[in-house]
Amino acid sequence: MSMLVPVLLVGGVGTRLWPSSRQSRPKQFLPLVDGESSLFADTLARLEGLADLGEPIAVGAEEFRFMIAEQMQAAGYTGRILLEPAPRNTAAAVAAAAHEARRLHGDEVELLVLPTDHAIADAEAFKSSVAVARGAIADGALALFGVTPDGPETGYGYIRAGMDTAPGLRRVDAFTEKPDAARASEFVASGDYFWNSGMFAFRAVDYLELLSEFASDIHDGVAAAYANAQADIDFLRLDAAAFEAVRADSIDYAVMEKTDRAVMAELDAAWSDLGSWTAVARARGLDARGNAAMGDVWLEDSDGCVVRSESRLVTVLGMKDAIVVETPDAVLVADRGREQEIKQLVNKLEAAGRSEATAHRKAYRPWGSYRQIASGPRYQVKHIRVSPGGRLSLQSHHHRAEHWVVVRGTARVTCDEEVQLLTENQSTYLPLGAVHRLENPGKVDLDLIEVQSGSYLGEDDIVRYDDVYGRTDNG
Repeated sequence: MSMLVPVLLVGGVGTRLWPSSRQSRPKQFLPLVDGESSLFADTLARLEGLADLGEPIAVGAEEFRFMIAEQMQAAGYTGRILLEPAPRNTAAAVAAAAHEARRLHGDEVELLVLPTDHAIADAEAFKSSVAVARGAIADGALALFGVTPDGPETGYGYIRAGMDTAPGLRRVDAFTEKPDAARASEFVASGDYFWNSGMFAFRAVDYLELLSEFASDIHDGVAAAYANAQADIDFLRLDAAAFEAVRADSIDYAVMEKTDRAVMAELDAAWSDLGSWTAVARARGLDARGNAAMGDVWLEDSDGCVVRSESRLVTVLGMKDAIVVETPDAVLVADRGREQEIKQLVNKLEAAGRSEATAHRKAYRPWGSYRQIASGPRYQVKHIRVSPGGRLSLQSHHHRAEHWVVVRGTARVTCDEEVQLLTENQSTYLPLGAVHRLENPGKVDLDLIEVQSGSYLGEDDIVRYDDVYGRTDNG
């Protein structure tokens, strides 16, 4: 068989899982199912054991580049990471990956397209379904994975499957958008309808051929963006002008609904797109009273509740069918019957200028993370954590001075011409305008408290002189 290259789609924000999932760290990077590994890491873990597997190609936004790289490296992969200058949906993202896969592996390379924010409980059933799909795509078919429905779900699109073309493989007769409850019940009862998982398998050359036939503007725009892409460390930046001009569309609309070469591989693997808190609860498992508790949660005389705590004890007494999600800077309390309105709620918060709508208090960087502890007029306090070997950029500030107090580990601090090592309970002062850098030369995390003072404390008050991660922005 030809090489199989996974294409990891890292777009999407998962607003319906607010306040845990936000634009600054969306659901694919969160441990939602098992409480330990992220959905992105779980996606990588499912690849183990697939035949003829090549290094994955991830496609995602600039702001997630270091999160993607870190989690891929942690899983033992060194695949390519393509950076989209703007979100243009799956048709364009997969086209860019197809060009890169053909360059690396030739025309016969096969692609396994996987969103990285889904849950699949039965990894072996998933691998079996992939093997079935590969038997068809070698002959030029384009396969999608249809999930055997376990109930009349109204939140998914459906595939109407026709006659069998091989064991576990059926012809695609039609696509149906999200139905109402009555039609969903009819679909499930018929036995011929399957949930559209948004996962695909096909040869790169076949996908690009059909994209050129049915959506030539997308094909040509992505080809131009790829031809003028620029390598940046381990990333490939697609040309911004060309890619931003591409029309946004999904693989389903652009290609799969128009071709007669589409087939469906049946997938019965306890799949979920985790598109709601109820879906997360089902994936984790419910107790005898229909509750799902995540984190430090105490439930008392409550039924059908989804409760998640990220930073403190959350107690729920005498509630029914409620969603309670606690994070360090925001709490959601909602009726489960209205959870589809969470997205609209977040939109209203964003329109009102509330930063909590899109950004977490804790921000992740390639060297570690920082979290705001307190702020006020002319001051701000942060907890900074630098991973072993991590180095912040050599930088200065126009509007603020800083005090650093080490509370764990060892810090190497550069301040103008002076370089010093600080250990626990030692501190240093960085005057306004000083050229400085923070490094962790040790083997354990470096934790320090940073106290900023000045007339302006925004993250964009950074003048970078050198950065080992190649950053020119404020990320």
